Formats: sequence, C-alpha cells, structure tokens
Amino acid sequence: MDEFDVLVVGSGTGGQTAAFELSNAGLKVAVSEKSDRPGGTCALRGCQAKKWFYEAVETVARSRHLKGKGIMNPAAAKWSEILAQKNDFTSQVPENTIKAFRDAGIRFMPGRASFLSRNIMEVDGKSIAARYYILATGAMPMSLPFRGSENIVTSDEFLELEELPENILFVGGGFVSFEFAHFAARLGPKNVRVRIFEVSDRPLGPFDAEMVELLVEASGEEGIEVHTNVQIASIDRRPSGFMVVTGKGESLTADLVVHGAGRSPNIEELNLRAGEITYSARGITVDERMCTANPNVFAIGDCAATIQLARVADFEGHVAARNILAEINNTKRVTINYETVPSMLFTYPQYGMLGKTEGALLQQNTAYRKSFAKDLQWPTYRRIGLKHAAYKILVGTDSRFLGAHILSDNASGLINTLKLAMLKSTTVEELYWQSIMSPFPTRESDLTYMLKPLL
Repeated sequence: MDEFDVLVVGSGTGGQTAAFELSNAGLKVAVSEKSDRPGGTCALRGCQAKKWFYEAVETVARSRHLKGKGIMNPAAAKWSEILAQKNDFTSQVPENTIKAFRDAGIRFMPGRASFLSRNIMEVDGKSIAARYYILATGAMPMSLPFRGSENIVTSDEFLELEELPENILFVGGGFVSFEFAHFAARLGPKNVRVRIFEVSDRPLGPFDAEMVELLVEASGEEGIEVHTNVQIASIDRRPSGFMVVTGKGESLTADLVVHGAGRSPNIEELNLRAGEITYSARGITVDERMCTANPNVFAIGDCAATIQLARVADFEGHVAARNILAEINNTKRVTINYETVPSMLFTYPQYGMLGKTEGALLQQNTAYRKSFAKDLQWPTYRRIGLKHAAYKILVGTDSRFLGAHILSDNASGLINTLKLAMLKSTTVEELYWQSIMSPFPTRESDLTYMLKPLL
C-alpha cells in the first residue's frame, strides 16, 4: 500500500494549487486523475480555452460597431483558425501538467479514485493511505430529463467543432449559453441563427434581473433570440439536423443543439459514503475551512457545494492546503469568505457582477441606495459605438458597497476595482476621490460618473 501525507484527487486548477503549496511545504503529495488529459476544465475546455474565441469576438464586435464611424471594413473571423490557435495551446496542457508535478516531486497517479473506507482510497485498483485527502474532481454537464437528450452537444464538444452551422439552439439560459451564443453570432456563418431556450421566466437567474434585461436587449441586436418559459419535450435526429419539440407541442429544427443548462458536481464515482462524507445534489458539504464531515478530507472547486468558478477553486485550494499545514504545525486555521466573489459573463458587452443584486436586497429588507444608468452616452462608449453600456452600484446606509453590476466592454476591470473596495470596506466617497486620479479618459475614470450620484 502506498502512503502519502496528502492525496489530491483531480488535476485541475484547484487541485494543482493545493498540491504545489503542500509539496513546497515539504509534504509527500500525490495527485490522481481519471482523465487521459490531465489539466482540468479551466485550461482544457473552459476559462482559458474559451478566451481564444472571446478575444476574436471582441475584435469583430467592436469593428462592426464602428462601421460608419471611421472603420470601412469590419473584421471578419475564421472559426477554424481560431480553433487551431486554441488547440495549439490546449494540446500542451496535459504534458505540461504532468511534467510540473514531477518537477515538484509530486507523484502523478492516473486512474479512478474512490474511498474504500474512512481513511483509505483506491486509485486504479491500488489502495492508497494518506493522512489527508483533497477532493477536486470538478463538475460535468447535468443530465437533462427529456427524450433525446443524448443528441445535445456539451460545451466541451462545442469548442472542438471544426465549423459552426447556420442554425444553433442552446438549451438553458446560463453562462455557457450566453457566452457561446455571442461566439456564434460574431464568428459563425453570415446568416447564422442563434436561439437560447430557458425553462424559467428569466435567464441568468443569479444575476440582477434589470441588468439581465439590458444584456438580453443587447444580445437581440446581434441576432441572438432569447426565449423564456420554454420546456423541451424531445429532440430527435433527422437527416438534415434535429427536430426539437417543446412542452407546448411546438416543433422546430436546428442544425446543432448545445447543452447550456448548468453543471453538476462530479462525485458519483468517489464512494463518498465509505469515506463518511456528507454531500447533496449541489456537491460535497464543506465548512469555511473547506473541510468535509470527515475531518481528514477536504473538498474544493466545482465538486464542493460552493461557487463554480475557477479562481474560487484556486482560493479554496490555498485555504485547504493552509488548513492542512495548520493542523500539522498546530498554527492558526484560515477561512474563506464568498461575499466578494466577482462573476463575469464574457459576452460582448461583458456583464460583471459583484456582491448582492437589487432583488436580493429587497428580499432581505436591506436598506440601500443605488446609482444606475443605461444606454450610456459617455465619450468612452460613443468612441467605440457601444450603445448598451450600463451600470448599477448598490451601497448601504454606511456608504459601503453592497453590490455592483457593470455592462461594458471592460466590465472585468471595473468589477475588480470595486471588488478591492469591498474587500477593504472602502466608502463611496473614498473610492470617488481615488478614482479622480485614474488615467483619463478610460472606463476606470468613468467610475467617478457612476459614484457621484451617491456622494
């Protein structure tokens, strides 16, 4: 039986973060991975991979918006060439991942892992004893409850398509559907038709409802149709594509149907009951130290019942690793706080969200003030032809930030500035004065316009 200080199950970004930190501290660490392509979703099929397409989308979209404003020939993109660039990057990830582990003295163990008992796991048929375990197995597309769901392609498969067809239907109105719909609208065939079908009365449920409406409006101007209250009854393959039947009996055709209805924690094969670990449909139950019901087992990333974002997984990896070291060295434990986790939709315009939505504050009867404006005509947006820029900033009675929502071509940068303000409990007045000296004129300097109504 092999013995380690720590066995990390999963080689994605969170698992790597924890493994390297623990190995650097002198612990004997192993990482198991069942996939034949180690490296995790973010690098291979998610955050990093999709950004190759997003950067092209932004260039195409901006040049189209500037047609008639000085740009004579808007940019045209070739999906297959973007795919080749993406594949050149992702093809190196598995080998580089394994090499990095070995260079760090971390044992890499290919194979499926599952608990045999509270303190023993099995990897590829071999028993492993570790003092601590970190579960970082990620998530997978959730199963869909209708006939013909096997005819839907996943986001992984979408990013491997050699070309995009003319008629694309996305099932579910979440992150994947909106981002990939914007990819298709800008990078697909000239006459591409893109539709999003959402089962509830609004898409992007966790986001601010008013801001989502504005994003839907901006998407509509790019030819993206968003339909709500649509239940899928069945999907059948036809010689020329697919026949989709809704719960109301309506029939429609599509060349491609894409799964955009969310992801479920990938935990079924872990035999968590044998490990005496509590879990639910949302994932493995953890406390603020990332510890499970079994005190020697930690869970991080998309398999845990927390927030499914790559950088959250990284932070959780650090928290789990530092708490293991704290237990070994009898030092102070650390915890995680999710209140300032930013969420980004890489559509164009981007939608960045931080903290509370206005709906949540109303539901909680929290007193707040807000600064809100849409269809911004500030010079920064007029220069690039972006008609649908908007913002909403929510502050409490103490003038500290409760939430921020940005629809812009640089929402990620603005949201990060506001995130730092929330982390440091900066007041509106303080951030306003700090922003006056920002490089001008930029999206960041526009913060003064957003904050001034709150002074």
